[in-house]
Amino acid sequence: MNSVAAQGDSPLDHRELNLAMGIFATDPMVGSGLPLWLPAGAVLRAELERLAREIARADGCQEVYSPVLGKRALFERSGHWAKFADDMFPPMSLNGGGVADEDLVLRPANCPHHALTYAAQPHSYRELPVRLHELAPMFRAERSGVLSGLSRVRQIALDDTHVFCRPDQVAQEAARALRSALHAQQVLGLPVDEVRLSRRDASPAYLGAAEQWEAAEQALREAAAAVGVRGLVEAEGEAAFYGPKLDLQVHDGRGHDETIATVQLDFNQPERFDLAYDAADGSRQRVVMIHRGTVGSMERVVAALLERYQGRVPLWLAPVQVCVLPVGPDQDEAARRLHDDLLAAGLRPRVEYDGSLGRRIQAARRRRDCLLAVVGEAEVSADQVQVTDVAGGVRRSVDRAGFLRAVGEAYEARLPLVPWEPAG
Repeated sequence: MNSVAAQGDSPLDHRELNLAMGIFATDPMVGSGLPLWLPAGAVLRAELERLAREIARADGCQEVYSPVLGKRALFERSGHWAKFADDMFPPMSLNGGGVADEDLVLRPANCPHHALTYAAQPHSYRELPVRLHELAPMFRAERSGVLSGLSRVRQIALDDTHVFCRPDQVAQEAARALRSALHAQQVLGLPVDEVRLSRRDASPAYLGAAEQWEAAEQALREAAAAVGVRGLVEAEGEAAFYGPKLDLQVHDGRGHDETIATVQLDFNQPERFDLAYDAADGSRQRVVMIHRGTVGSMERVVAALLERYQGRVPLWLAPVQVCVLPVGPDQDEAARRLHDDLLAAGLRPRVEYDGSLGRRIQAARRRRDCLLAVVGEAEVSADQVQVTDVAGGVRRSVDRAGFLRAVGEAYEARLPLVPWEPAG
């Protein structure tokens, strides 16, 4: 599939692509860094959310919902207030600001809510791991100068899972999470340049004993090996203060190094929230918490996909999967029937009637509609469709039934290209 601009052209930024595709809008009345998802963008986001939920379900994750607000005391207890207060929105005072304990804060992360969700019920060693998944919004008070389209925003919709497990389950759970993250990127067609193990160094800033860190780092090495990662990059001193992590790294065309998915061990939240399980000997033992992301944040992933494919995303993601183009008024009825059949098959078609055929084709190409289906007199007589698949480099007539079948199968299987039958 084409993933860059034509030879000699510079790749377009996702904000430039948005001008033609209508993915999102901004308005000063709403505020910077708070994009409005237009219908085309909502399609992309909905498909990504569906993929994220399917992966989570397949991994045995349980869906939860939690509020976007929490008391300031919650984030003081979690440690976010001490570490990230400058990146958080200011507290909102209730009752006229007279009771500090009632101050509410937009959450900068979802983990404190998930920690309390786990703590709401007792857990036995036999039922672990518990995996809690939520496609949840969180908020960062980014300064205006760093905001950029969808890649840097103030409200982030994150595919977020927190795993609560025994220490002996860490390697297996980390491998499960890493495998799913790599699978998600493969489905999306976003290549992973490296998997990086971020470790602690000799600094006293890290929480937990050195032996605990050594065991955790070794568990992550074992997880990477179990998944078949070759050339694991180890970065000493790059770990978060609360635990080591595995990061999926990509290098974009502008020389930036970005993390698109993470498997993060956390010793901090279990301690701060007293998260435990009942062990086989009747004692109460501390759980290990694992933050795992597979698809990532909806905003950043959509930006990356638009730039990777230069707007011509795979059919399963495309806002308009088939643009049906009758040559003239005599073919309107046949075009409408094809549109309705595509719609009944759960696909996203669009019919363009007005204007010359050439101008309608140009408009569909400019929008990056995935497939163009021209219906003329010859196609109606032969019960065919003249298909142009720009990404696949295919332009030919296909029988109507075969067209519906091929498009439906490609969508259902999330294939990178439509599997057209060889030309007869």
